[in-house]
Amino acid sequence: MWTIILLTISNIFMTFAWYGHLKFKNSPLLIVIFVSWLIAFAEYCFQVPANRIGHYQFTAAQLKTIQEVITLVVFSIFSIAYLREEFRWNYLVGFSMMVIAVFFIFKKW
Repeated sequence: MWTIILLTISNIFMTFAWYGHLKFKNSPLLIVIFVSWLIAFAEYCFQVPANRIGHYQFTAAQLKTIQEVITLVVFSIFSIAYLREEFRWNYLVGFSMMVIAVFFIFKKW
């Protein structure tokens, strides 16, 4: 469970590092890059332990899959709540297809 919690916190930071500056389009690019790097550093402080802890239980491919699903959930909430963008039906279809991919990654064949 710690892996999921740490990856979720990590993804919240990374989403802000990558997309949070879109609300500040008039800010100088170098300042935006510097602030994004600071946020990304905080992200790594959660992501690295998450993967270290998680690799005792999951394969690297499974860890990456977990991270991508968390990223989609965090980004969806972020884009609606922070950026005020609409969530379209085709996003849901695409994300659902990725959830199907999770089945194939985690299925013991």
